[in-house]
Amino acid sequence: MGFPASLAAAPSRDASETAATPWQRAVEGSREGGGRSRSKGGEELPPACPGGARGERLGRPWLPVPGVGARCCRPSSSCGDNAEVTMEVSGLPLELWRLILAYLRLPDLGRCSLVCKAWYELILSLDSTRWRQLCLRCIECRHPNWPNQPDVEPRSWREAFKQHYLAAKTWTKNAQELESSNCFSLFRRRKDRRVLYVGPGCEFDNLGSALTSANVYDRIVLFPGIYEEQGEIILNVPVEIMGHGKLGDVALLVCVDQHCATTRLCNLVFMPVWFSPVMYKVSSGHVQFDNCNFENGQLQIHAPGTCQVKFCTFNQASISLHSVALCVLENCEFVGSEIASVTVEGHPSSDRNWAYKHLMGLVKSFSALSNTQDSTPLNPSNQETLGHLPTQNLRTCEIVIGEDQNNLLPPSRSPQACEKDFQKDNEIKRDLCSARDWKGIDPDPDSNDSSQSSGSENEPEDQFVYKVSHQAPSLSHTLARSLLGQPQTTRLSNLQNGLELKTLHQELQRDSEAQSLASSLQGCLIRKCLFRDGKGGVFVCSQGRAKMEGNIFRDLVYAVRCVQNSKIIMLKNDIYHCKASGIFLRLEAGGLIADNNIYSNSEAGVDIRKGANPFILCNKIHSGLRSGIVVLGNGKGIIRSNQIYGNKEAGIYILYNGNPIVSGNHIFQGLAAGIAVNENGRGQITENVIRENHWGGADIRRGGDPVLRSNLICFGYSDGVVVGEQGKGLIEGNTIYGNKGCGMWIMSSSLPHITSNQIAHNSIYGVAVFCQKDDANDYLISQGSNENFNDEGEASNWENELDGEDDHFSSRRPISVALIESNSINHNGAAGLYVKSNEALNVIANVIIANQESGLAVLQSTQLTRIANNSISCNYLGGVLVESECRVELRGNGIYDNRGPGVSSKGDGTILENDIIGNQGCGLQLLQAANMKITKNRIHSFRDYGIVMLDHVKGLVQENMIFQGKAKKTILQQVSNLEDCLVQNNKLLAFKKSDVPWKLENPPARPHIEETTRSISTAHHSQKVANVTTRIATRVEGRCPNSRSILCTIL
Repeated sequence: MGFPASLAAAPSRDASETAATPWQRAVEGSREGGGRSRSKGGEELPPACPGGARGERLGRPWLPVPGVGARCCRPSSSCGDNAEVTMEVSGLPLELWRLILAYLRLPDLGRCSLVCKAWYELILSLDSTRWRQLCLRCIECRHPNWPNQPDVEPRSWREAFKQHYLAAKTWTKNAQELESSNCFSLFRRRKDRRVLYVGPGCEFDNLGSALTSANVYDRIVLFPGIYEEQGEIILNVPVEIMGHGKLGDVALLVCVDQHCATTRLCNLVFMPVWFSPVMYKVSSGHVQFDNCNFENGQLQIHAPGTCQVKFCTFNQASISLHSVALCVLENCEFVGSEIASVTVEGHPSSDRNWAYKHLMGLVKSFSALSNTQDSTPLNPSNQETLGHLPTQNLRTCEIVIGEDQNNLLPPSRSPQACEKDFQKDNEIKRDLCSARDWKGIDPDPDSNDSSQSSGSENEPEDQFVYKVSHQAPSLSHTLARSLLGQPQTTRLSNLQNGLELKTLHQELQRDSEAQSLASSLQGCLIRKCLFRDGKGGVFVCSQGRAKMEGNIFRDLVYAVRCVQNSKIIMLKNDIYHCKASGIFLRLEAGGLIADNNIYSNSEAGVDIRKGANPFILCNKIHSGLRSGIVVLGNGKGIIRSNQIYGNKEAGIYILYNGNPIVSGNHIFQGLAAGIAVNENGRGQITENVIRENHWGGADIRRGGDPVLRSNLICFGYSDGVVVGEQGKGLIEGNTIYGNKGCGMWIMSSSLPHITSNQIAHNSIYGVAVFCQKDDANDYLISQGSNENFNDEGEASNWENELDGEDDHFSSRRPISVALIESNSINHNGAAGLYVKSNEALNVIANVIIANQESGLAVLQSTQLTRIANNSISCNYLGGVLVESECRVELRGNGIYDNRGPGVSSKGDGTILENDIIGNQGCGLQLLQAANMKITKNRIHSFRDYGIVMLDHVKGLVQENMIFQGKAKKTILQQVSNLEDCLVQNNKLLAFKKSDVPWKLENPPARPHIEETTRSISTAHHSQKVANVTTRIATRVEGRCPNSRSILCTIL
């Protein structure tokens, strides 16, 4: 039955526009049933239009509806494009015309559509009726969306039928033996082409005898029954073998070895014979299967052989492709296989048969996968668009006594909390004794003792102006970022995506290698197939190539496994309910995994190891019972623009020298860490949004050494970043915001480099450093995952397999002590930086501002904690708190405007060249058994003493410049053993109301940072942090009453 040309294009209305293609002329030259051939010199043709247009004008004969005259009635004698068209046959309405035309066969529909434009549009209007019937009643095909969406109507039944018809004729395009057209319709007209019938009462009673008698391109029709061949069948001539009746009526128990150039099999059930599990084998030619079932056996295709399989079911059966150049599996169902349903082995052969170019053309003609709208990135908080956050005025370059600093303090303090802190402040003040005579103080000659009482005690404080002008530009950019981090209190909204997900098109445009992979086609194309209820879906090995589009993999052990330098391309597939991982990549495997929906698998959604290096772009990987993506054993990969959410373990888990590039992903709402890097894992983790995870946003421990840069880590239910035991890594330029635990939780045995981060509005500490014997033991051994990394006999001791490759990034410098530098730590619910450590720590050039407790609290420090060149200001309690038996060095810091003491110490160490100015408590307070060397500092208190020494304080206080605070307060209070505490050569500046305001000059206000000495340029990352920060706003949750990590509290 020929396929009419009308299905390919609308008819032309002018003779010059109606040149028929050879395929169209060939189609019109053949008819089935009662039709008859017509010629221009034959019987008279009925009129097509009143203007004299006839079928001859269209370049081909025209057949009317049998028994009915047809004409196209128009207002004028011509059939102009804009003329009004009415269909009229004896006054029949349009609905009756459609009813009549619905009884026509395919050739008659085609011929009617060639009459004129009106008839063509009428034939097209039968899409949901006659074209649907033709498509579904064809024994060669099934529903166009079978097996994945059999209830979904195709966009056009006619187009679907056309595509199937063209695909079904691929096997006939081998025209090497014929000199005429390569169209199958011409083969049908050959007088020597026969139809051979096999079955009871027919000419042949078995398939073997029919094949013996068959000639080239004969059709063999098998009537219902079971046909069992006792020996292997050798196909030497191209034939078409079809089953008669419904699918399942004809069963073949055969082992066929095809040696001819081409064969087609349709409407058959294949089962293996007793002596071989192979049902069909091709070594060189092309085979086409349409609407067949395969039971409990194998199909084997060897290069240069090719195959085209459509609308077939594989029940506990499989297909093996060996070095094939191109094979197409479309709309097939694979059920219950005990091995991989499809195995693609070997590099595509360069030896190609005649069918390769036709299959390639067919593949290119496939309409793109349904033009579904690009899925909108999942963003439950997409309810309102926020503008830039308002900025508060930066600190001025002068200190004014009486100025209210409340605008720089966190707004979320409850009245009860304020009252509690006020009581604590009063308790500190009650410990101070009345002023005593100073010894060892060398007053400034310009000062006058009487001037200390020149101010009236009753004078209002807001009129008592005392200025120490200063300017600290070296950290101004960091300070600005800290204030930009304060959210709008009038807008209580969730996170707005500061880093938008890119579409697949955008990702492919930015990476030529990924774009090349997406457009490539080698080996096997698997399209719109269903794999279910078996061991494996697709296995690609030994440099094999496979492309998978629009498939469903469900209820398998694994969906896709790619090993041994093979490559896979996976687009728009659904992979779920696998008993192991969804996709495995091993042994230098690669490819492109893009725009897939991978969910609810028992192990990882994607498992990358042993040198595999795929592109993983724009997927949804969610709701897994373990991790979303696992990279280990020298695995690599480029992981970009994915949505990874709702997994029970880490969204991305990197270990055993895994070293992927993780960029631009949204990782959220996981039940464990967002990203976990353990067991010497590495990786570049940049520009991701990591939010609302139940454990740490990023968890680094046990030798994990990643680069964590420019990420937004926010609104976690625990800590933002966790650096556990022996964790390492460069943590740079991140925004760590609004987490219910600490901004960063660090174990003292780790060795991270933390720089240029914005750590703000976290409920507990901004940065907390704990030693192992305290809170660290409360943390579980693994936050990331407990994946089964020994599947299939793989060694668990991955360290023995590591190749010593070390491609750490040039921007990193080695460090021997944990380093916290150039960060903005602000508006956190407890201390900005909390240290309880038994290891050395360096705290350099940070801005620590407006935290709800002390700016920096050192509660335990058996090794030296160096605190240098930091700006510590406007914190709710004090600037720096040092507990007993702690060793610290404070050098070059600017400690300004804190609500409590500037520095309060009970420990040992050095306080050298700091500016401790404008604090509301005393400037410097030494208590209990403190043993400090205090040298060359500039100290001033808003309303209290400059320096207070109580209890059994030891040490040296010399060469400091001390400014007087409130009137009638002495500059220094000393209640200690004078023999153990030496106070000498200090310069005291008492207040004189007529004096020119004091300025911090020579040197200017601290801290001083030399840009040339900074290890890493932070300008670029600071800009990114600011851009991200200005796009986010949320309600800042109240701080946890327990000062420990939320996770530790829960455990």
